[in-house]
Amino acid sequence: MASRRISSLLSRSIASSPSLLSLGGKSPHVSRGVHRYSTAAAAAAALEVPISPPVKVELTQLLIDGKFVDSASGKTFPTLDPRTGDVIAHVAEGDVEDVNRAVSAARMAFDEGPWPRMTAYERSKILLRCADLVEKHNDEIAALETWDNGKPYDQAAKVEVPMLTRLFRYYAGWADKIHGLTVPADGPHHVQTLHEPIGVAGQIIPWNFPLLMLAWKLGPALACGNTVVLKTAEQTPLSALYVGKLLLEAGLPPGVVNIVSGFGPTAGAAIASHMDIDKVAFTGSTGTGKVVLQLAAKSNLKPVTLELGGKSPFIVCEDADVDKAVELAHLAVFFNQGQCCCAGSRTFVHERVYDEFVEKSKARAIKRAVGDPFKAGIEQGPQVDSEQFKKILRYIRSGIENGATLQAGGDQLGSKGYYIQPTVFSDVKDEMVIAKEEIFGPVQSILKFKDLEEVIARANKSCYGLAAGVFTQNLDTANRLMRALRVGSVWINCFDVFDAAVPFGGYKMSGIGREKGIYSLNNYLQVKAVVTPLTNPAWL
Repeated sequence: MASRRISSLLSRSIASSPSLLSLGGKSPHVSRGVHRYSTAAAAAAALEVPISPPVKVELTQLLIDGKFVDSASGKTFPTLDPRTGDVIAHVAEGDVEDVNRAVSAARMAFDEGPWPRMTAYERSKILLRCADLVEKHNDEIAALETWDNGKPYDQAAKVEVPMLTRLFRYYAGWADKIHGLTVPADGPHHVQTLHEPIGVAGQIIPWNFPLLMLAWKLGPALACGNTVVLKTAEQTPLSALYVGKLLLEAGLPPGVVNIVSGFGPTAGAAIASHMDIDKVAFTGSTGTGKVVLQLAAKSNLKPVTLELGGKSPFIVCEDADVDKAVELAHLAVFFNQGQCCCAGSRTFVHERVYDEFVEKSKARAIKRAVGDPFKAGIEQGPQVDSEQFKKILRYIRSGIENGATLQAGGDQLGSKGYYIQPTVFSDVKDEMVIAKEEIFGPVQSILKFKDLEEVIARANKSCYGLAAGVFTQNLDTANRLMRALRVGSVWINCFDVFDAAVPFGGYKMSGIGREKGIYSLNNYLQVKAVVTPLTNPAWL
């Protein structure tokens, strides 16, 4: 499928199944405008007894030089089920020594191995075979992703794993189309450019979309002929290891892709600062991105691409269809438990439709189906871990303390696992913490505006510039906003529309460079100019 609109696909899959939990009821207790969720015994019990995942964990070691091996220290760390906090498995904990082993394997595979030397068509065929294998094992990979991360299984199985296969096939198509230019020169010289692989790429991926971020980074790096040392997030190591096994089955030579599970201060820092790594790509928080950039600069000045945080504005204009805008804004914020860097978490609504929008947004949040992500029809699972869970609850308390009106949610759901009620604030002001900082959770902040000039200034008054949504029926308004907003992606009357060919990245502190599409190939290539004298230039 060439393009996937995440919100519409999820809406269709959810609508086709009965929901586990409809949060439509409210207790007689109302405080500060808060309609408390009905935490009925049945709802709590459903969260207390999670479904047994339909998959077994078989791979927990590091992938180095084509083999699954224990860490050099023998240490392991637990990866936890966010539905309960229970241990899923103990995974090998890679640190500096393991990164050194992985880099040595990747260096050997690049300097002496077949991968950068085989024909581009052969590389393309291996990537296509890998895509076929991922497609074949779609359900097992999706189950691992849901179990480790907490996202709804329907989302993982019907959207994210298919997007991974699409990305591999997209970059397989690019492998034999990477070429240089012939350049006209002043004088008797033949000038050409060669586009060559950059070498060993260090890649550090986050926990919110482990499979997609793996594909965004591996796809272009491999298509260009590079070798890779990839570090998974410590919260979600399992699905990447499974894909690593499929890469080997597809025929990827040993050492071309090495996967190290571990922690940022040890394994991540070792990758960013390694003298034998030629390029680093990182996706994660802006704070950690700064550290990665500093370590890369202090080591060997390796080039760095960063895909970082966001606080994206979603602008609802006065001519908007309010019902459609409410649904789209809801998905823009709450998709993936709100754990999206580009989440439309600042909902700017024109004053003429503000009150109606708030009431309908509150109702939609109360109806959102929250529960065990393996159950059919669930829209929202638990947050990824205890740290994220507690952080989001602190932001919610901050919103209340700063004077925003809590319209829905505002608390955890159940007593087991990391479930949070979909939360909606109105009367939010720009200076409030919930309007400035990236919450990375299911929290919608609704702000009021009067005119376009005002909302442009306020939307741009952020250290971030990753994405924006615009909801209007007026073409002039759409054109004005798409050009004025200082962000890397603008979605007009849609949101979270991703495609393998469409670049993604941000302005300002949302990152450096672009991923996906033709633009990401530049991250993994060196350009070499070759100049040759013409011995008989008379024909010129």
